[in-house]
Amino acid sequence: MYKLLRIFFAIIFSLVFRWRTSGTENIPAGGVIIAANHISLWDPPVVGTALSRKAHFMAKEELFTNPVFGWLISRLGAFPVKRGAGDRTAIRTALTLLKNDSILVIFPEGTRSKDGKLGAPEAGLALLALKAGVPVVPAAILGTNKLFHDGNLLPKFQVIFGKPIIFNRDNAGKENMEEMSIRVMTEISHLLEKANNCVGKQV
Repeated sequence: MYKLLRIFFAIIFSLVFRWRTSGTENIPAGGVIIAANHISLWDPPVVGTALSRKAHFMAKEELFTNPVFGWLISRLGAFPVKRGAGDRTAIRTALTLLKNDSILVIFPEGTRSKDGKLGAPEAGLALLALKAGVPVVPAAILGTNKLFHDGNLLPKFQVIFGKPIIFNRDNAGKENMEEMSIRVMTEISHLLEKANNCVGKQV
């Protein structure tokens, strides 16, 4: 099912939304965290389709209350997480996936941005990266929040993957982990800024 839906979305994104992806060569083999900004419900399928390997996602537990939808997104690599609290079950699931060389996609802001601006990261990103011993690849998503907004019927989607960030396990203090998460958000911000500047030059 995952492969079929990935092909389906790839066709839709290419023909309808004229999407562009770049930086996939920056994604290393083995376990890795993809940390992306979150601006639309389209973001998970957009990022998942851009990746050549199956991606797994942390999704708010409310999405699993509907048995049919919950079953579907579970088959597509999502697993529930309780927002606003330390969910040990979700953390164990995430660590198991990463230690088994899987890709885990995380939206560090914890929720969608209503204005498209990058928010502050929630706790957990650096903790997972350090405990699993995996790199973090920052990713920038553009255009998905413009669908049906401001007269935009078919905006262009874009996903950019940055260079992987490897954290030092010796710097595992709370303040250091906060700085690590902020570093990832800064890299995402740079990717967004670079992409927007390129669009501005083309206009």
